[in-house]
Amino acid sequence: MSSDYTIFTESTAGLTKKQISKFNVEVLPLKFTLSNKTYFNDLSRRDLQSKTFFDLLRKGEMPVTSQVNFTEFVDEFEKVLESGRDILYVGFSSALSGTYASGVAAKAELEQKYPGRKILTVDTLAGSSGQAVAVYQAVQNKKNGFSLEENADYIEKIKLNVCHWVVLDSLAHARRGGRLSSSSAFLGTLLGIRAILHVSDEGKVVPMQKIRGKNSALDRILKIMEDTMDPQFGQTIFVAHADAKSSADYLVQSIKNSFDAKQIFLNDMDAVIGTHAGPGAVGVAFLGSER
Repeated sequence: MSSDYTIFTESTAGLTKKQISKFNVEVLPLKFTLSNKTYFNDLSRRDLQSKTFFDLLRKGEMPVTSQVNFTEFVDEFEKVLESGRDILYVGFSSALSGTYASGVAAKAELEQKYPGRKILTVDTLAGSSGQAVAVYQAVQNKKNGFSLEENADYIEKIKLNVCHWVVLDSLAHARRGGRLSSSSAFLGTLLGIRAILHVSDEGKVVPMQKIRGKNSALDRILKIMEDTMDPQFGQTIFVAHADAKSSADYLVQSIKNSFDAKQIFLNDMDAVIGTHAGPGAVGVAFLGSER
């Protein structure tokens, strides 16, 4: 079977420079503007170190994020098509950004210009660690000889098995997103309340529970994993954190103690996702029986 195609995704998957190289994927960076300067949202480029970024958020800075636009997709896709390769684009949730729509528009234009080439797209309805899980599955499929069509069909089939959960360290960012009133957020912060968020089947971020204490919230995530993780998948788990290494380490060690995971990747949360999750957030993604 032919495997002559390139896998694309966006920086919202939070892949490191080492992972990008090892997985042999192309990553299109979103951008963010902070203090009148625009940066690439790309962990592999490190225009702004994660700790520095989240420290600025703690001081009250609020970045403005921007998607990958149509022209950027065309430019990067065309380089691959010109080389005689096809494309599998495993994209950031269309419910969270217009980026995926830009990629689909680029596909439509370029397939007319290169009628002998193919561009297949999958809306993962995921972001951050969840998007990373989908990309990782696509990478493994390609290594195992899946054709372009087989790989796209498989990722489409299992994307709603990608479960992702996030614990917020502060309710302030949930308030900014309009999910909590100011008074609820203030009181919750005083009481040490942590919000647990979930990415739905529609690819939207949905608040699920509020629990007192960070470790208690992380333990609740572990219970959810226990209830929903699907043994038919050889689990490769992604954990991401927004300058919350000790909490992320706690979660990783707890996962190792509780589950037979094939491997666990621990990554920094990218700046675009981190803008909305806030400093201290910790997220995890795995494959389950359902989201």
